[in-house]
Amino acid sequence: MNERCARSLAGGASTSGRASQHFAPLVRAPAAAQPRHRASRRGLTVQVRAAATIVERPFWQNLPWFSTQRDAYEQLQMEMGYCNIRQQYSPELVRQRAIGSPKAFVALMGRGAQIGTEVGRFLFALWADGLSGQADDSVTVKKRATELRDLLTRLGPTFIKAGQVLANRPDILREDYMNELCVLQDDVPPFADEQAFGLIEASLGRPLGEVFSSISERPIAAASLGQVYKAVLRDTGEEVAVKVQRPGVEPLIFRDIFIFRTLGTFINGWSLRRLGCNAELIVDEFGEKLLEELDYVQEARNILDFYANFEGDPLVKIPWVRRDLSGPQVLVMEWIDGIRCTDVDAIKASGLDLPSFIRTGVVSGLRQLLEFGLFHGDPHPGNIFALRDGRIAYVDFGNVAELSQSNKEILIDAVVHAVNKDYPGMAGDFIKLGFLAQGTNVQPLVPALEKIWADSLGQSLADFNFRTVTSKFNELVYQYPIRIPERYSLVIRSLLTQEGICLTLNPEFHFLEVAYPYVARRLLTDEDPALRSRLVQVLFSDNRFQWDRLENLLRLAKEGIGGPGGVGAAALPGGLDLSATVTDGARVVLLDDELRRQLLRAFTEDDRLHVEELARLFRMVQSDIDMPRMVQSGVRQLPTLARQLALGWSDKVLAS
Repeated sequence: MNERCARSLAGGASTSGRASQHFAPLVRAPAAAQPRHRASRRGLTVQVRAAATIVERPFWQNLPWFSTQRDAYEQLQMEMGYCNIRQQYSPELVRQRAIGSPKAFVALMGRGAQIGTEVGRFLFALWADGLSGQADDSVTVKKRATELRDLLTRLGPTFIKAGQVLANRPDILREDYMNELCVLQDDVPPFADEQAFGLIEASLGRPLGEVFSSISERPIAAASLGQVYKAVLRDTGEEVAVKVQRPGVEPLIFRDIFIFRTLGTFINGWSLRRLGCNAELIVDEFGEKLLEELDYVQEARNILDFYANFEGDPLVKIPWVRRDLSGPQVLVMEWIDGIRCTDVDAIKASGLDLPSFIRTGVVSGLRQLLEFGLFHGDPHPGNIFALRDGRIAYVDFGNVAELSQSNKEILIDAVVHAVNKDYPGMAGDFIKLGFLAQGTNVQPLVPALEKIWADSLGQSLADFNFRTVTSKFNELVYQYPIRIPERYSLVIRSLLTQEGICLTLNPEFHFLEVAYPYVARRLLTDEDPALRSRLVQVLFSDNRFQWDRLENLLRLAKEGIGGPGGVGAAALPGGLDLSATVTDGARVVLLDDELRRQLLRAFTEDDRLHVEELARLFRMVQSDIDMPRMVQSGVRQLPTLARQLALGWSDKVLAS
């Protein structure tokens, strides 16, 4: 049993999601005992279900095409890299909810007929385009893409959400259709306000007027699964956002997922042969994320986890949540009064420093991905705001993705391989990440990866952007059996969306010029053994120390990223204060025996002392070091450092 599972079981059972209508009182911040950086699964609980009695199934449940295959689902759990004790999704649960009763079976048949009719018309139009030779005509393609978007909107929330996912899946859909489906991310019709208010009152168990002194007559925003109203709490006078789920959406989603999975069973052979991916696995990925996003109790937990991760960060704002007023279909959280992050004129008029705001946004996104392993899966402009005090604020935490520690380490490996231009290593990472099936021959992929990276990087960091890389990668997925796992699709979408926002604010923005300094500082100073091993891989090549790479890392670290919040360190007359960087780096070297031995070998390799190289490094950083501050910091850390050294020494003695 892995450590994550052990921690979850040790924590005991707790009520979960839809199992309970009762919630803790007002929660504005997590308990002090909670760890700051959590990458473990949120809300892991043990659900104990009554043993099912053996009964004869109705005939429709025994039809061969309604059978449940778990192979793809078990593969998904293995790829996810963690133990999720409280399962939001499983093929058996979907099957039970879709055909578990005569009424459900009849509803499923009706839904299948509706989908078949609507989709059949669209496919017939595509077939006719092929016969007439207009399949690749730009006007026709634009027309069909618009028709597809309208079709998905008519078919309801599951298909709207599927369209939003397909808008970021170049391994499944061509680019012109993807661009049209992006409209679904911001333009979804709302449902009736009377229904929304009725659902809110039912969840609260009392009239709206008893809880809110006012509430907006119309929704402020509408999405595929729900919509948001602005209200004022009667007891505190605070402004809140009230998010309410679309009525009747859950049974419809279970029916649609069951239909998707049944169709996936039929086309799985073709999918594996032509696309190199398991169709059932794609459906399971989609279904698991969709049911998690449908659970507003889980979204409240997501908010608390983000709050804990960014606690103490002076530049990131996470809203508080009123769990006592929330439920499975209603969520009440702090109203964020900010400026839409792409409103350049308003941001400038507010007096905010635009370059600093851009840097804050990029670094906060990188911290989510590389430090916490828990990141916002849908950071579009409607979910990110600039506050007038300079902070960046995030809202809407339904679509949150998580990377396990092993997933993060593989991503770091991929970055290291890219820095070292180790293209065979990058190709091998594709298998570890789940982009390619185990046993795939990656040799034909190596030249393609080398060309993509070389063309995208150009002559400098200023030539690089994720849009270029993604565009070239889109071509690659049609040439090789590549499948992009859902969590990495969200990573790609998150990076592309953030880059797009930054380019809107500053057309001359270059993502890597902001991202590299953050990554460099983490590699140089982080105490994580996994990161230290990657640092060694960067600094050593062919068993030789690469002094130029260390100089480059220091140069990047000087470019303005420092501190836990990703802000620039205090400036010295000669430049940036690297005192903390040098102090942290020295501590890492003292504590890591292997790294210390490797650095000593580097200093004495080629049968000479590399004094000149050390002198050059010192000249590079001497103007950026505040010696009194560094000494004070070292003295403060001395007791902790001495304790760590003593513990390490005692472990070695005991081991010997």
